[in-house]
Amino acid sequence: MINYEESLITKTAWYYYIENMTQQKISEKLGISRMKVIKLLDKARQTGVIQFRISQEKSQRLQAEQRLIQEWGLKDAFIVPTPPKENDLNETIAQAAAMYISDRITDNAFINMGYGDTPSKVLNHLAAMRETPISVVSLTGGVSYYLPNTESGVFNAKLFLYPSPLILSSKEMCESMKAEPCMKDIARMVSLANISVVGIGAMNDNATIINNGILNKNDFLYLSMQGAVGDILTHFIDKDGNPVGNSFEERLVSTSLDTLKTLNNVIGIAGGIHKTETIRAVLKGHYLDILITDEETALALTESQS
Repeated sequence: MINYEESLITKTAWYYYIENMTQQKISEKLGISRMKVIKLLDKARQTGVIQFRISQEKSQRLQAEQRLIQEWGLKDAFIVPTPPKENDLNETIAQAAAMYISDRITDNAFINMGYGDTPSKVLNHLAAMRETPISVVSLTGGVSYYLPNTESGVFNAKLFLYPSPLILSSKEMCESMKAEPCMKDIARMVSLANISVVGIGAMNDNATIINNGILNKNDFLYLSMQGAVGDILTHFIDKDGNPVGNSFEERLVSTSLDTLKTLNNVIGIAGGIHKTETIRAVLKGHYLDILITDEETALALTESQS
């Protein structure tokens, strides 16, 4: 004998999940109340008539995200598949970060943006995909990395930039520059932004700060000898996330690490096995709220904890 209730549950689930009918349409088709439809759909989930499965690949990624969140005390994590070509990694992470941020900001939101190649790519993707302009505040000097890529087409962003190089020629000049009203205005805006985006630099010859000629390989060698494993906002840190003293820190135009810890929703964007040690150091230093990285790097970060 056919069970009417079971038949009704199956029909309701079919119409809702397979034929994409609204609850109201199902109510009208079956001649039952909308509240009854809601209860039948709930029973379909409870009794296993409808079963949800996440593919193994996506399930592993979700599990890795949860491990990152739990083991490193993050608010959130977003993991992207590691691309076959290493040269595509920064672009993949930048695109993912732009989508992640775009889903979480309002039209009047202000976004702090750090210095570096990957944050620059994020900014260009984000400004190109938004229908309304975003307001972006620089976390460091070094104006060129915040300017739009003219090949990207639409650039819906209002830029509020430190009008300064990243590293100045002397401590005195740096202090004088920071005392200027326009510099103080940007510093105040930094503290009010809704989201902050920072890159993470490793100690290798391809680092952005070497490629653009601000530091050289000898500088990196000296920093490495002092225990530096990488940088965040051009502040170099050791394996435990502690600042490493250097000769140019007092000439640096960059948001301090202490200030970074006070900002809202700090998103770190970095990937690649060669950056694992640096990302781990940044996480140990508690500089991030959210990490966006690739799958291979995420697995290396969680395996190192277990």
